[in-house]
Amino acid sequence: MSEHRSKLAILLWSATPERPQLCATPFVHAAAAAAFDCEVEIHFAGPTVRLLVAGVADSLRPWPGVDTSIYNMMRQAANLNVSFRACAMAMGAMVGKDEALIPEYTGTVAASAFVARALDPEWATLVF
Repeated sequence: MSEHRSKLAILLWSATPERPQLCATPFVHAAAAAAFDCEVEIHFAGPTVRLLVAGVADSLRPWPGVDTSIYNMMRQAANLNVSFRACAMAMGAMVGKDEALIPEYTGTVAASAFVARALDPEWATLVF
């Protein structure tokens, strides 16, 4: 088996809409990994699932004076085939049934999905 890992799972935990200065880096790293032909998944946990609600990330900028929205950074990653997966429990608790989601959203997964990636030697993991 090769020592080279070509899969990356990123867990978003503290990069919440209330802390937009923490939201840019995970998507920049995801896009960079995808540009290296790495399979990339971003797992949204807890309040980070709010970034998947249409309009939320579009209204966020990582720093004052930056024109690029967090949503634009998310789209750049998604355009490189990064998948966006959300914790089913967090989605049920923090996203209303009537709220529209961004088209880049891939679907819900259990918390165990990220744990499985962390335990799999083919996958590298990052937590933001």
